[in-house]
Amino acid sequence: MNIILLGPPGAGKGTQARKLVDERGMIQLSTGDMLREARTSGTEMGQKVAAIMDAGELVTDDIVIGLIEEKLAGDHGGGFIFDGFPRTLAQADALGDLLEKYGTGLHFVIAMEVNDDALVQRITARSTCGNCGEVYNDITKPIPADNKCTNCGASDFKRRADDNEESLRTRLMEYYKKTSPLIGYYHCKNQLQWIPGLGEIDEVAAQINAVLDD
Repeated sequence: MNIILLGPPGAGKGTQARKLVDERGMIQLSTGDMLREARTSGTEMGQKVAAIMDAGELVTDDIVIGLIEEKLAGDHGGGFIFDGFPRTLAQADALGDLLEKYGTGLHFVIAMEVNDDALVQRITARSTCGNCGEVYNDITKPIPADNKCTNCGASDFKRRADDNEESLRTRLMEYYKKTSPLIGYYHCKNQLQWIPGLGEIDEVAAQINAVLDD
């Protein structure tokens, strides 16, 4: 089963993807993670990615598709979760072609619906573990009293410099401008499912599982 998780920055896509990896054996394909992995891999593709990122330039769609194809050609596990990709209609077309090439397809597109004001409040209180990426929140999931990550035991917690209200609203506008056309695209393909995205982690996970098990 291959799925896309759609939602604005901070909607919880990464958190829900990790739960699906743990519970269903799915493989999370996060463009950010793949680019970081490629950059240090030493492969020909990795060297190309490193050169572009070091120059401060944007990685092209062709390179991102190439990284995804490398993953699709390997172990499929329980299926793939596309997290943060596609972001545009051109990328959506390219992903569809790529999945068809490998004899598979896209089964569900789950759009996580959020309230922007609530999302801003959530994200400005967010911290992540610098070692494993586990997400914490001052309000809903505080950093443990012993200052150790519950997932890996590290004590290196970080806040993103752009996790402030002004930057977040700019990122949200960019998301809606570029990614919202995907809503109509996948709706027309009868693949789109909406779920509320700002509930408790387990509540959101239960709704995602209900979609996948339908």
